[in-house]
This record gives sequence, C-alpha cells and structure tokens, in this order.
Amino acid sequence: MSQQQQAPAPPYRPYRQVRAATPHSRAVSCVRFSPCGRLLATASLDGTVALLSPSSLAAIATLRGHADGVSDISWSTDSFYLCSASDDRTLRIWDVRPVLAGLNPGGGGGGAQPADPNADRCIRVLKGHTNFVFSANFNPQTNNTVASGGFDCTVRIWDVKSGRCVRAIDAHSEPVTSVHFIRDGSIIVSGSHDGTCKIWDAGTGSCLKTVIDEKKPAVSFSMFSPNGKFILVAALDDTLKLCNFASGKFLKMYSGHVNRKYCLQSAFSVTNGKYIVSGSEDNCVYIWDLQGKNILQKLEGHTDTVISVSCHPTENKIASGGLDNDRTVRLWLQDG
Repeated sequence: MSQQQQAPAPPYRPYRQVRAATPHSRAVSCVRFSPCGRLLATASLDGTVALLSPSSLAAIATLRGHADGVSDISWSTDSFYLCSASDDRTLRIWDVRPVLAGLNPGGGGGGAQPADPNADRCIRVLKGHTNFVFSANFNPQTNNTVASGGFDCTVRIWDVKSGRCVRAIDAHSEPVTSVHFIRDGSIIVSGSHDGTCKIWDAGTGSCLKTVIDEKKPAVSFSMFSPNGKFILVAALDDTLKLCNFASGKFLKMYSGHVNRKYCLQSAFSVTNGKYIVSGSEDNCVYIWDLQGKNILQKLEGHTDTVISVSCHPTENKIASGGLDNDRTVRLWLQDG
C-alpha cells in the first residue's frame, strides 16, 4: 500500500441557485468574476458590459460604446481593467478603478461615493481585426498586453498603452474561438472551428505546438488550467477533454452535457475540491469531478443554452449566463 495515499475527498456539497437577474436586453454571452472577487462582469449581444454585485447581482455600472454584440470579456489580474471583444471588430479597454473605489469596503461607514453607473470608462479602442472579435484575454503578468482571436482567423497581440496591434498571427484556417494565456504569460493557447488547438509563443508569435490536429469536430473553447500544466479543450461533439500540454496526451474526458452548436465557455473550480464546470445546450450547468470525470451535479433553472460560467476566486460560488430565450445571469452557491 502506498504511503502517499491521498485522503479521501470530502463529500460533495451541492450548489443551489440563490439569485437571478436580467441585466441585458439580449443574450448573455459571457460572465466573469473579477480576480479580486468584488465584481461580476457580464457581456451581451446587446452590445453592453454590465458590472454586477457578486452577491446580490444588483447592477453597479453599465459599460456602453460597442456598436454590436460583445462575445467575450477578460479582467486584468489586479481587477483594475476589463477588456471586451465585439462583433463591431474592435476590442475595448475599460478602467474599472472608479467603480471598485465606489464599492463600500467592508460595509463600514465613510466609504467612497458610488461611481456614476453610466460614466464612459473606455480608455482604449483596439482596431485591426477585419471581422468579428470573438475572444480576448489579458496577459496575467501585465495590464499592458491583451491577446485576441476572431473570425478573420487571426490571433492578435496588443499593446494596451499605445493601442497598437504588435503581432497579427495567421493562426487558423477558420474562425478563432478562444485565446488564453498561461499563468506566467509566456504562451497562448488558441482553438478554432478548423478543429485545431495550437500553442503560441507570446513574445515571438511562433507556433510551438499543435495540441489537436483534427478537421472535425470544431474546437469551441480552450484554456490553461490554473496551474498551467493542462489545457481544457471543448469540442462540438459534446465533449470536454483535459490534455497534458507538455506531452500532448489526453488525460481525461468529461461528457453528459450537450454541445453541438455554440462555443460554451467552461471553467475550473478550485475553491473547494477540484471541479470542471460548463454550461450546456440543454439549459443546464454541469459540474464534474476533475479527477473522477463523473458528473457531480446538474444545475437546472435557465430556459435557454447556458453559454458561459465563472467560478468565484475565493468563495464556493458559480455564475452562469443564458442565451436569448433566457437572458438571465444566475448565481449558485454551495451549501456551507
């Protein structure tokens, strides 16, 4: 018997819905808790980004400026800035510091005045993509670098201060569905409708590795695990796979959800046990045990495809967003 045996995992505590809100007039496309945990950002096909309370889902601010739907949003590591990717072919950088400063710290008196919910917080518009921008990601190590992917089949790297595209990579033969930096900011993973998933050197833009090289199914989402050792890859054949990116080997597969049509954004949950969380085209949120691959829970409540999920950085809390026939943002809490 191995001396290294791990203690058995604590029994799974189910999540339950605690809040629902409708901050947008069209489909929710993306939900993202800020790294500091004090805001929940949501994006929509209505062209806006909303900043919500992560506990009550009350609307704190609305970021307007895009001329078309927003598909993705990404926070800077310090939670000061937000980047949005839009069908209007641009990315926008928003300064969220006044909104954070206006939150009442600790609930005590003497807090700053709440920020103007409708102030224009856009500080940069990044132009260069020649078609819809579908994915955006801040470099975790610096607020000055953003990567993006779009329907022009390119991956682009941007200098935020100057607003310039410093690298345009002809990355794929079909639309890019996701771009994501590893935690040290050195490499980027991209996924595409062309069925491939590739790793890029963030500095030089050279392709270091092709992790998946299939024509079908389309790769609808890809991201590095929080520790940077694995890549989670979603494909339009109802599967999520965990890949060791150093060896290129697939270690785990998660299934049971429905994903044939939309690019569903999944997430790692690490605050209590290790889970994989994803939306689904059967209007549910699925939670899998990362190691065991088994479905731990299926969260019901949305009335359309759940396109995006986000796990709170410190609390056992999940946010989810639904498409046009639902339009809600829902908050799920693990029973304490």
